[in-house]
Amino acid sequence: MTGFGKAVCELPQKKVTIEIRSLNSRQLDLNLRVPSQYRDKESEMRQMISRTLERGKIDVSIYTESGPESTSSAINQNLAMEYYREIKKLAEATGEIPKDYLALVLRMPDVLKQDRVVPDENEWKAVMQSVQEAITAFNTFREDEGKVLEKEFVQRIGIIQSKLAAIAALDPQRAAGVREKLNKFLEENIPTSSVDKNRFEQELIYYLEKLDITEEKLRLQTHCDYFLTTMKEPSSGRKLGFITQEIGREINTIGSKANDAGIQKMVVEMKDELEKIKEQMLNVL
Repeated sequence: MTGFGKAVCELPQKKVTIEIRSLNSRQLDLNLRVPSQYRDKESEMRQMISRTLERGKIDVSIYTESGPESTSSAINQNLAMEYYREIKKLAEATGEIPKDYLALVLRMPDVLKQDRVVPDENEWKAVMQSVQEAITAFNTFREDEGKVLEKEFVQRIGIIQSKLAAIAALDPQRAAGVREKLNKFLEENIPTSSVDKNRFEQELIYYLEKLDITEEKLRLQTHCDYFLTTMKEPSSGRKLGFITQEIGREINTIGSKANDAGIQKMVVEMKDELEKIKEQMLNVL
């Protein structure tokens, strides 16, 4: 399941922004991007996030924006003079009009040395509190998305159940239709005196038993009810995947045994709804 959470920690000398993003994954795949000044605390942060977030491909990014008092700068004069001489020499060799070389020199690598202030314990506590706030926002995002998925699952399962009820209404007519077609075939092709009525009834019962879908209807209803119940359980994505497989198996069996155009139509419509459920199941497995 996707997710996003963000929190901002306002400190006296800097602003720290925490962002958490995730994509669906069966296991927890945690990737942290932290500034160098917090690197020694990365293990503690990883443990806290792992305890809270169960699974997903999760990226945690921490950005810092330093204020004017958070760093102290010093000029590497020897290196600056070396850059100055080389730039001036190059300008003279190319005929460049003299200009403010000092501004160029100050932008050259390693001319300005910045000593970052090491974060103290109070700063770290404030940052960890903001990480927890980002996790809370992240979980809220996931819960909202989960409610949308739950609503869709309930709707799709409800449609399958309504189609199953329609099949149950058509089923008695199917048996009567099969009997009528067989009787008509015998009357048109075989003399009545040559038909053993008892044997015909036995064969008809055997044939109708092979076409009977009573057990499949019952199991399909049970699986649908079980799906709706399992949705309320924590971390039930994999179990729901197994249940959808069973639902599909019963729908296919009903379709293969139906021998009726009306029931076949309902089967096709149930399969369509089940495929939509399977597509969304990729977000919760």
